[in-house]
Formats: sequence, structure tokens, C-alpha cells
Amino acid sequence: MALRTRLTELLGIEHPIILGGMGRGATVPPMVAAVSEAGGLGVLGVTRYPADRVAEAAAEVRDATSRPFGMNLLLFAADDAAVDAVLAQRPPVFSTAWPWPERDLRAVFDRAHAAGARVVHMVSAVDEAVRAAEAGADVIVAQGTEGGGHVGTVAGMVLVPMVARAVEPVPVVAAGGIATGAQLAAALLLGAEGVLLGTRFLATAESPWPPSYKRAILDSNGHDTELTEIPDIANGTVWPGAFDRARRNRLISEWAGRENELRRHRAEVAADIARARQEDDAERGELNFGQSAGLVDGIESCADVVRGLTAEAEEVLREADRFLS
Repeated sequence: MALRTRLTELLGIEHPIILGGMGRGATVPPMVAAVSEAGGLGVLGVTRYPADRVAEAAAEVRDATSRPFGMNLLLFAADDAAVDAVLAQRPPVFSTAWPWPERDLRAVFDRAHAAGARVVHMVSAVDEAVRAAEAGADVIVAQGTEGGGHVGTVAGMVLVPMVARAVEPVPVVAAGGIATGAQLAAALLLGAEGVLLGTRFLATAESPWPPSYKRAILDSNGHDTELTEIPDIANGTVWPGAFDRARRNRLISEWAGRENELRRHRAEVAADIARARQEDDAERGELNFGQSAGLVDGIESCADVVRGLTAEAEEVLREADRFLS
């Protein structure tokens, strides 16, 4: 038995599992290639990469795998030149998220299709999904608020079926709070054609996160994250209607309720966040992981994650008929 969905057929992958194209150095070519080699879809976050680095990164992925992969841009921070730099590398999948309302998505997606790419677009609300589907997206990712990093306010259990209903027949991928094969099976039954994972892949051998950051995921009980603007204020970034889910560490606790003061100290705090990662200090760093951390018990390879989730989902689906009398 194998999981075959519209997503696997459309993207030419073996398993309906996507590595979220996380930015700020959370995804790197070896990690992306490892997921793709295992039969999933690895996606590399390349927002704010200069054009030469985009080319280098695409070459690094292709040197490590001949299987499909994707490159992701946050559209609010990516102008037409950035889009062109990515599409010049002709990635099999062009992944996008978080545009400003005035961005012409059809123009962006048409350029991607002309370059031979499938378009995968992430949303956090039904109206965003409809807008992207009408603009020509090939796949819609419905991200629930349980996810790490930048999210909306609706939980995936509700968002996924609403989006699937609203954009049919466009395939939908469930994201946010997913770390197990049982959740993959549940997502398929909710109307999704696959899942996208971020937090689970951050706790892998190929993840570039420092050891203490990975340990923070393993130590999490799932209740130690919160929606905050503190990392974005420190980084000087304004997102279009998103909050940042991050671990409640010393960085977050120290500045909670003092956001206006943080704006006056932005540069020094941003520099300290960067140093924290170099010094492997999970209390001072920006740890954008989600509630699914409470389900992550160990550091595995990306391949083991992909195969383990798939095997568990298959077993769950085989046993599902026991609920029928």
C-alpha cells in the first residue's frame, strides 16, 4: 500500500509530504535534497537571497538530488527581480506566501508557469485561498495557527476543510501543528492531499539549527510557544497580517509588554539574536517553532521522518475501518 494523492501525481513525488520553505537560514540545500531524495518535496526558503546565491543554492540542491524540489519566496518581501532570480533557476516548484493585498498574484503565477514551475501558495484564511486559486495557483497550502513562524488565527482542523471546500478542485495541503503520521492520515480525511511540515524537520540531523535550538523542540510540551511581534520588531520587518509563533524564551519574556521600548533598541536586540544563534544560546535566540514540538521525541534524519510519517499514516488508514460496525 502507498499513499497516492493528487499532490503526489501533480508534483511527481512519492510521498505527500512537503518541507516548509522556511527562511532566515532554517532550510539549507542538504536538508532540501534529503527530503526530496526520500520521496517528499524539499523546499528552500530564498527570500532576500541575492541572485547569485539563489543560483548557487539551486545548483547545490541539484548536485544532491535529481528529484523535484521547490524554492520559496515571501512575496511581501520579494519584488519582481527576486521572482525572476528564482524562476531563472527553473525550479520544478515555485512556492509563495504572504503577499500584500495589492500584489498581482496572477502576474506572478503566470511567470512561474511560463518557466515550467508548479505554483504552491500558502494561505491562512479562506479568502486568501480563493484569491490564490483564482490567480492560477496549482496547490494551496492551508496553514493553521498551530504552526511555528508566521501564521494566522484559525486552527488547521477548521481551516483545512474550509479551504478544500472553497477552492475545489485545486489540491490543498494541510500545514501547522503536524508532526506525526496519524496527523497526515487525519489531514487526508479532512480533505487535504498532503501535509507541509516545518517544526518536525527543524529537529532533524540535516537541520542547520544549533543543538540547543533542536533540544528546545525536544524539551517542549507543546504549551511553550506564543504568538508575538517581538522577533519582527527586532528584525525591523512588517508582515501582512501575520503573528510570529515562537518559543517563550528569555528573549520573548524580557520584551513582552515592552514592545515600544524594543523599537528604540531594535538594532542591538537584532544583533544579539544573531549572536545567540552563533553561540548556540536558545534563550536569547529566535526560535520559531510550533505547537507540534510537543509531539517530537527525537532527532532523526529527514529520510526517516518522511518514511516514518508515511508508514504510520498507512497503518492508521488501514485500521480506520475498525470504527465501522
